[in-house]
Amino acid sequence: MKNVTDSFVSSGRWPSAGSFGFNTDILATNPINLSVVVGVLIFFGKGVSDLLDNRKQRILNTIQNSEELRGGVIEQLEKAKARLRKVEMEAEQFRVNGYSEIEREKITLVNSIYKTLEQLENYKNETIQFGQQRAITQVRQRVFQQALQGALGTLNSCLTAELHLRTISVNIDMLGAMKEITD
Repeated sequence: MKNVTDSFVSSGRWPSAGSFGFNTDILATNPINLSVVVGVLIFFGKGVSDLLDNRKQRILNTIQNSEELRGGVIEQLEKAKARLRKVEMEAEQFRVNGYSEIEREKITLVNSIYKTLEQLENYKNETIQFGQQRAITQVRQRVFQQALQGALGTLNSCLTAELHLRTISVNIDMLGAMKEITD
């Protein structure tokens, strides 16, 4: 041990407090110091190597898990895209069918309205014809009544008792003659 301290003392290089220094004089350093340093490095380096190997393995496992997850996510994405395409096609089909159905209902409604309008037109025409017939009938009755009243008035004013008796007797004679012809 005396050699170890002598080598530091003889060189006159004591490291200052809190710092670390190397003796670059190869002849001043001895093989024991080198072997201790190498032994410490090997001893602690072995643990570091194991730690690095463990860390490397964990990183590789994480990468592998990430790749597996990525593959699963890509598969799910493809399935989702396929479902989206299917839903879009169904939506387009519903849209086309909906437009077709709306067009059919529109045509049906328009046809129904035309039929209803035609029926209303027919009812209107029938009502007008009925009203015209009733008006014509009423006018005829009124004209007939007025003509009858005028004829009766004319007959009553022109007919005397003698003319009245003669008309009755002529009618009776005509009826008698008709009776003889039919017998």
